[in-house]
Amino acid sequence: MSTEAYNEYQLVVGLEIHIQLSTESKLFTAESTAYGQPPNTNVSVITLAHPGIMPKLNKKAVEYAIRMGLACGCEISRYCIFDRKNYFYPDSPKGFQTTQDRTPICIGGEVPVNLKDGEEVNVKLNRIHLEEDAGKSIHDEHSDESLIDLNRAGVPLIELVTEPVIHSAEEAMAFMTEIRRMVRYLEICDGNMEQGSLRCDANISVRKKSETELGKKVEVKNMNSIRNVGRAIKHEFKRQVDLIENGEPIASETRLFDAGSGSTFSMRTKEELNDYRYFPEPDLSPFEVSEDWLNDIKTQMPPTPRELRERFVNEYGLSEYDAEVLTAEKEIAVFFEQACGQTPHYKQVANWIMGPIKSLLNELEGGEITMPISSNQLAELVEAIANNGINSSMAGKQVFPYLINNPDKTVVDAINELKTDISGEDNISDIILEVLEAFPEKVKAYQNGKKNLIGMFMGEVMKKTKGAADPQKTNELLRDALTQKE
Repeated sequence: MSTEAYNEYQLVVGLEIHIQLSTESKLFTAESTAYGQPPNTNVSVITLAHPGIMPKLNKKAVEYAIRMGLACGCEISRYCIFDRKNYFYPDSPKGFQTTQDRTPICIGGEVPVNLKDGEEVNVKLNRIHLEEDAGKSIHDEHSDESLIDLNRAGVPLIELVTEPVIHSAEEAMAFMTEIRRMVRYLEICDGNMEQGSLRCDANISVRKKSETELGKKVEVKNMNSIRNVGRAIKHEFKRQVDLIENGEPIASETRLFDAGSGSTFSMRTKEELNDYRYFPEPDLSPFEVSEDWLNDIKTQMPPTPRELRERFVNEYGLSEYDAEVLTAEKEIAVFFEQACGQTPHYKQVANWIMGPIKSLLNELEGGEITMPISSNQLAELVEAIANNGINSSMAGKQVFPYLINNPDKTVVDAINELKTDISGEDNISDIILEVLEAFPEKVKAYQNGKKNLIGMFMGEVMKKTKGAADPQKTNELLRDALTQKE
């Protein structure tokens, strides 16, 4: 089909993002939520749905949900109840899910998102509600049977539901990136999509750009990375447009994404809301969010990525691009501010983090970020360069590696040790003499008027000293030696 045909259609996407809260215990029981435990060890009579059991709400999970709602500008519900969502979950012994239907903890709100072209869009939210997770079905270990692990059953989730206002795969990916960044900054979730602590379902439809009514919605699941969210949306847009153009109907269904082929395939027909037969959970009392509790949560809120980006621009004088890079990961943003507390050269600190430090971090494997030097060492390094204690070349090629290998040493220690052998004037003069003797024709050319060769000679001296020679003193000695040499 021609590109022009696809251009006649508008993509419409609404996202449902499940965020596993980083509480130590489950939503209604005291069982551990630790990841990677042996199957069916983090279970109790409540998880196993024994008769007569009575669940008890985890207060910390409610607090984390409120944090997210405040960060997204939501209205926080003061009175909430839980509901039973009657739907057959093969990996949940209860046969229903405890969730919030009529009284979600957070209502409305929006999340501003910066796109790569510099445009900012506000993604409107419908709600954020609390619910419990189901267990995990394992189908690939035995060909003729499925295995069930209930460790995850009952783990607290919040489900963030957007309005159908996203119109490109790039916008969906940028929104997911911002949400993952937010939950990490708020310290309510580790944001690990590979382990399932952050999961996304996309409700996708298409319509002619001239139309206002939404098309038939298809839900796509099983996307375990932000990149795959974008891939699935792009594929589904093309698939649905092709069906319409060929006169075929679009089925209202749930589809799974196959990362290997980059395509989706049907899982089941889509249930309507009334099929879930929601009714109030009789074993849980309603709960209220008092003004005092809400104010306490507000005062203890960590800064959001957006707040830090604004601070980095307004207080530290950085560009919006620099602020965006430095706040991509919370550990890096904290490190930047720690270093800036010890030196006024904020831009230089940012350059070191976005340059050598980030380059080194990119080479390391693993999700945990460990800074190669301390914020004290970085501040000292920036100060040493600013005060002409060392030049940038020596700082990058010698002092920085030295500090990485000697975490207990200071920049002064590094300078004293590294410059001992070549800091004296006699030693530098000897090195200059070696360079001039290696390039006799260049020396004659310089003496005959090609004064721009001084840069070449300086480069050779700095190579031999590995950047440790003082540039100003070296330049003076080099000019003198070139003038005096016969």
